[in-house]
Amino acid sequence: MSTPRNSTTATRPRGLHAATPEAAAAAAYTPGMVALAPSSTTSSGASATILCCSCGTPIAPNSAAMCTACLANTVNITEGIQRSGTVHWCKNCNRYLSPPAHWVRADLESRELLALLLKRLRGLNKVKLIDAGFVWTEPHSKRVKVKLTIQKEVLANTLLQQTFVVEFVIANQQCGACTKVMAENTWLATVQVRQKVQHKRSMMLLEQLILKHNMHKDTINVKETREGLDFFFASKSHAQRFCDFLASVMPIRTKSSDQLISADVHTSTSNSRYTISAELVPICKDDLVCLPKKMTRALGGVGQLLLCTRVANTLTLTDPNTLQAADIASATFWRAPFTTLRTSRELTEYYVIDVEPSGTARDKYLLADIQVGRAVDDAVFWARSHLGNILHVGDLVMGYDLTAVNFNSDDWDALEAAGNVPDVVLVKKSYPPRKRNRAGRMRPWKLKQLAKVAASDLEPKKNQLDKTEADYEAFLRDIEEDPELRAAINLYKDPKWESKAAEGEGDVVEEGNEGDEDDDDAPEVALDELLDDMSIASDDDDDGEGEDADEGGELDR
Repeated sequence: MSTPRNSTTATRPRGLHAATPEAAAAAAYTPGMVALAPSSTTSSGASATILCCSCGTPIAPNSAAMCTACLANTVNITEGIQRSGTVHWCKNCNRYLSPPAHWVRADLESRELLALLLKRLRGLNKVKLIDAGFVWTEPHSKRVKVKLTIQKEVLANTLLQQTFVVEFVIANQQCGACTKVMAENTWLATVQVRQKVQHKRSMMLLEQLILKHNMHKDTINVKETREGLDFFFASKSHAQRFCDFLASVMPIRTKSSDQLISADVHTSTSNSRYTISAELVPICKDDLVCLPKKMTRALGGVGQLLLCTRVANTLTLTDPNTLQAADIASATFWRAPFTTLRTSRELTEYYVIDVEPSGTARDKYLLADIQVGRAVDDAVFWARSHLGNILHVGDLVMGYDLTAVNFNSDDWDALEAAGNVPDVVLVKKSYPPRKRNRAGRMRPWKLKQLAKVAASDLEPKKNQLDKTEADYEAFLRDIEEDPELRAAINLYKDPKWESKAAEGEGDVVEEGNEGDEDDDDAPEVALDELLDDMSIASDDDDDGEGEDADEGGELDR
């Protein structure tokens, strides 16, 4: 039977074409594509369809008159966006280069790294970014993959959305700060901090203040010398700002000098290196001083024989006989400098026999007449002291023995000739040696230290190491006994304390004599005063370099 001439034959669509519009749309859909526009309906309520202008598939009406597959094949909205790139990474400080010369610290698959990579993509500003995320890669592969979903308007008010992956290669490059640390003689300015005393407790306190206020962040190197520390900086402004900080926490005087490195006579330019010498006053806490008569009158008539009770940006000297205190600024001291008669290394131990308070109080001190006995020979003395509210009968106290001394000081000779010299000057309460295990002191806290390098002339002799350890132990005891000192620095929890305490439970020895007993009144640092220690350095770093290797660094002790 022949087919009529005017009739048409319906043929089944092939490939992506289906019998119904819904099936055609489902067959043409691929991940990353979106529907173009909502379908329209006829007056009878049935969905209206049109044929795709490219392949003839029945689709819902849209402004492009094309199906999703044909539209994706015709228009590529990812064109012009780079699919690969390179990001530079410094392995010493774990920072990434943000062109042209800024280095940003970021971890793998972090928000900071994602923002840095998106800024590096060219052509991304021409489309709308819908979503971005990392695709997992092996950490050692030196590859970072980012999955992006973008959207763009194409043809006539038609939005097309696509998803693609961009791969970045991590290339090693040393940052400028690490280059200066690794190389020698690259500094531009140095600050030489010195203090001419027999111990290093003041330098240890200054180191903790620097760490708390993060003033070591601009240093490229820190070198330890016999009398202090040398801080090296890449610019003179950083060194000057560091000196301003030192003047705000310690009484110092500074001197600056510069050395010409090179000069160009044609352009009148030169390169110089700057050196700033910062000298701390040679007076430390618990030192005994004898002031000149003229200075005592200028300070309001205080006594000549004084104790240094506080060292900040000024020196606080207290008269143990009257509780009168005087603050001496750095400029006042260097205008008429004086020396110490006795330091904390020359203290003698006494035991308290009797305490008779006088009723006069000032700040945290109470004036009292105290009868003490010298521990070595039981010689008995009376002393007027400012420790009336601290000492009790049977306590141990440290003081200066002035019964048979001779000082090279005219002011002391005049004071001794007038008969105003006491036999004993009491300084602070003493506590029995504490228990420790063989692994070390059982303290639940620790301090951080600057990453310092020793000078070439600083030989690690045994007696010098013993003195340094003794000074450090004395500094730790000062922290435990002085709440004001603890408030000025940062103390961190020691995560190894519980294991150390467990190891030392059955193996405890005394620091001093075996017959000494632990004192229940010994001061302790409360756990709520401690900060949680956070270490970002990886445990498997072969070189042992932490996060702040380029900024002076911090080490636990």
